[in-house]
Amino acid sequence: MRGLVVLVTLTCFATAQHQALIDYLERRLLAIEDRISLWHEQTTRYASELRELKQQMVSQLENLDKEKEALRTNLDGVGTRVDRVERELDYLETQNGAQPCVDVDDKLIEQQVTLVQEKQKAKYSKLSDCSDMISSIKAMKILKRFGGPKGMWTKDMSKTSGKVYIFNGTDEDSVYEFATVQDFARSLGMSLSKSLKLPSSWKGTGHAVYNNHVYYLNQVQDITVVKYDMRSSSITDSAVFPVQDHVPVYGLTPETVMDLAVDEEGLWVIYATRQNERHISLAKLDANSLDIEQMWDTSCPRENAEAAFVICGTLYVVYNTAQPGRSRIQCVFDVNDMVTNEDAPLIYFPKRYGAHSSLKYNPHEQLLYAWDDGYQILYKLVMKKKLEI
Repeated sequence: MRGLVVLVTLTCFATAQHQALIDYLERRLLAIEDRISLWHEQTTRYASELRELKQQMVSQLENLDKEKEALRTNLDGVGTRVDRVERELDYLETQNGAQPCVDVDDKLIEQQVTLVQEKQKAKYSKLSDCSDMISSIKAMKILKRFGGPKGMWTKDMSKTSGKVYIFNGTDEDSVYEFATVQDFARSLGMSLSKSLKLPSSWKGTGHAVYNNHVYYLNQVQDITVVKYDMRSSSITDSAVFPVQDHVPVYGLTPETVMDLAVDEEGLWVIYATRQNERHISLAKLDANSLDIEQMWDTSCPRENAEAAFVICGTLYVVYNTAQPGRSRIQCVFDVNDMVTNEDAPLIYFPKRYGAHSSLKYNPHEQLLYAWDDGYQILYKLVMKKKLEI
């Protein structure tokens, strides 16, 4: 009996120890689970914070890249602008003369004064192999009627762009951009357009759009050619056109003080001065720096002229005729001396509503973009090759 009691006592004792061990292990497991749960929460939070930090770093790096590119663009233009200021200061010195207290080299002044004359006499160096001239006007398409009686519309003259730009009026600071000609044709007013507000107002109808830049004319005292980058929404360059005593270039469009034109060779300026008041002059511009590369005095009269354009280095001046709504190309001037007025065919424009306030040639389409009394018109040109004379 005593042995049985002892056995029972030992069994109870072992059971109690076993239960205590199980309780201990359960407590340890619960503690471990709590720590694992806490570690999981902390890991999730750290991962979320790392993702946010990564997104912030990526955004900051993108902003730094944009600022770096803008800074590089600005630095690239610094040298050009410094050269521009030096040239304009030299030009002003030649016009105003030296102060009495300053010793000036007369020979240097003479060189500056004759710079324009040399550019007028130099032989032009072609930039392309273009040798086309107009043979006839194949067709006229009246696209729509929008805006006032005077204005200008054009495509970006670069090969890759199909965008259309509207300059309504003769003294504004906003330009309207359409994705395509079709969008402009079917748009109710400006509903499908994007408005671009320029930093300063433009004057006249003689502007151009070329390689994502708007080249426009601003006039306060002097006439300034302004180059506006549409991608960065900033002015990348500007230059005072270094010719004194400007007069309106076309007798029938007095609002147009100068006219910018683009052809296969690049950017041109059609202008007139009081010194050669009866005739139109032509200059070739560097589209990047706005430097004047060469200048010509033509025999084309200003009187009764409506508008003009350039094709393959040949200036075509359009004049109003005695018949209402009829215009014709009556004077040509070729900088390469390959075409004369005697060689050029007599070309009449189809009868229209009034007079052209602007004509812009697109070298990739061989189309003229015309603004005629508020109507936007396209002229399809037929071309032929120039002949050496």
